[in-house]
Amino acid sequence: MDQIIVRGNGPLKGEIPIAGAKNACLALMPATLLTDQPLTLTNAPRLSDIRTMTALLQSLGAEVASLQDGQVLALSSHDLTSHRADYDIVRKMRASILVLGPMLARDGHAEVSLPGGCAIGARPVDLHLRALEAMGAELDLREGYVHAKAPSGGLRGAVIDFPLVSVGATENALMAATLARGTTVINNAAREPEIVDLAECLRRMGAQIEGEGTSTITVEGVQALGGATHPVVTDRIELGTYMLAPAICGGEVECLGGRIDLVAAFCEKLDEAGIEVVETARGLKVARKNGRIRAVDVVTEPFPGFPTDLQAQMMALLCTAEGTSVLEEKIFENRFMHAPELARMGARIEVHGGHATVHGVEKLRGAPVMATDLRASVSLILAGLAAEGETIVSRVYHLDRGYEKVVRKLRGVGADIERIKEVPADG
Repeated sequence: MDQIIVRGNGPLKGEIPIAGAKNACLALMPATLLTDQPLTLTNAPRLSDIRTMTALLQSLGAEVASLQDGQVLALSSHDLTSHRADYDIVRKMRASILVLGPMLARDGHAEVSLPGGCAIGARPVDLHLRALEAMGAELDLREGYVHAKAPSGGLRGAVIDFPLVSVGATENALMAATLARGTTVINNAAREPEIVDLAECLRRMGAQIEGEGTSTITVEGVQALGGATHPVVTDRIELGTYMLAPAICGGEVECLGGRIDLVAAFCEKLDEAGIEVVETARGLKVARKNGRIRAVDVVTEPFPGFPTDLQAQMMALLCTAEGTSVLEEKIFENRFMHAPELARMGARIEVHGGHATVHGVEKLRGAPVMATDLRASVSLILAGLAAEGETIVSRVYHLDRGYEKVVRKLRGVGADIERIKEVPADG
């Protein structure tokens, strides 16, 4: 297993290109199942989850070609050979459930294994299933698979009232609705940029959709969808993560492809902490205004609120702030697993249920730490950039699921960071 070694090396300067959003791309790829025409996605991120979704689509008989060093994905589902998404692939990634709606809508039947995924609390797929049932699907859960069948004549438009906001369930319902007969109204829909991006792509394919980005989306079903070319939206979590690098280390970094509207709530908190963010023609320029940053309180919320996926990285920043910050986690239980690792670097953090209190310290110290999940792994790297001495982050395989070329991107702005093969204890 690889390790990442980080040495505190002072301020950063330069530019970091931001990849397309993983979560957007993972929803866009199954959209190929809605049509027999080609779908081309540009600005695709090069990550292991994308390779898993590629393998899943290929197992159903879709063609997926990776072009331009993986930044362009050419997909075609003109001839599906299977409608069964196997456990062996699905267990690697929650987003696999997103093939259910499109297959059901186009071909009237699908079998999808129930997903496993990251160890973050309970994530039932009930909402996905409830939405498809409202559209007339017959569902049978047996032996760990969802066996789904559309009524004769295909799925029907329906009013879907989500009791909770769910990005994945909104995506599944939205894709299924594009080919359902009649009108579908999705109430309490997720508002994330990834949803807006999916709606824009489906519209390019000929879907009739209104209201994306608000809590009510209306879809007028059409007979068939065609092909399209669509650029994947900038990854707002990667963007936020790299915006924190100069905030933690000092200096000035321009994040290419960044837009304030993707991270508005996050930018507000940076401003409160004393970090300057300026929109430029090419992206966002971030600089620490003066001296130590100020403590701020953060509550994670669904979009447009502060994203849960930036909470760990923000905690790393607040470890060296002046004063005491309180972070409240409202999205996922069990999401402070990085706190004990940051404490090994000298941070003062108390965790009580869904709250973490961070007492800022003058300086963090390098230490051997272990990544517990994707966002935690990058928060430890950021903390290492600002710490005295050397930080060794192990279990960095989490990183590869969500960040491409971290070492290269940070080195490009002057960070002292390298990735090495771990030396076994007996060797």
